[in-house]
Amino acid sequence: MLSAIKHKLITLVQLLLVMTYILFEELIWEGIAKPIYEAIHALKILQRLEAKLENLNPSMILVIFILLFVIVEAFGLYAGMLFVSGQMILGLVLYIAKIPIAAFTFWLFRVTEEKLMQFGWFKWLYEWIMRAIAWIKATEIHRKTMERLVEMKRDIKAWKEKYFAGESPFIGRMKQLYKRVKVSLRK
Repeated sequence: MLSAIKHKLITLVQLLLVMTYILFEELIWEGIAKPIYEAIHALKILQRLEAKLENLNPSMILVIFILLFVIVEAFGLYAGMLFVSGQMILGLVLYIAKIPIAAFTFWLFRVTEEKLMQFGWFKWLYEWIMRAIAWIKATEIHRKTMERLVEMKRDIKAWKEKYFAGESPFIGRMKQLYKRVKVSLRK
């Protein structure tokens, strides 16, 4: 009995971790932050900044990175508190506002990663996080959830193509209905 409860508790923790990871990876990173990151990375001004960062002291880079990271996380936590307190719009605005800062912070990490990894504790923490993500991705719950998400995406795409394609039967009927209503309103 105790082992069954322990197993259910571990499964619940895995499910929560997997769902959190998928939420951030699939929805927020892939859908919103990655395009912003790519736009930031392409900016010429940041390419000049990247050249200046090469000459900057690793300790200064670490301070800047940690400051930006703390700001991003504080925005996220506060946005969550606003959601929970019922202020959904304000929470959503704050969360959306943090995404460009998070994308910039990710860009900063990528271009200064070698310097940041000079700090043993930072490297250890980064490697620990990467192992945790690998563990999450290796769970059966993650695999099955991703399979379901792929199926859902495929179903949604098929539904969109069927009902909202250029000249689908549905769109054709809607256009005909619109024309009839328009003609009858003119009379």
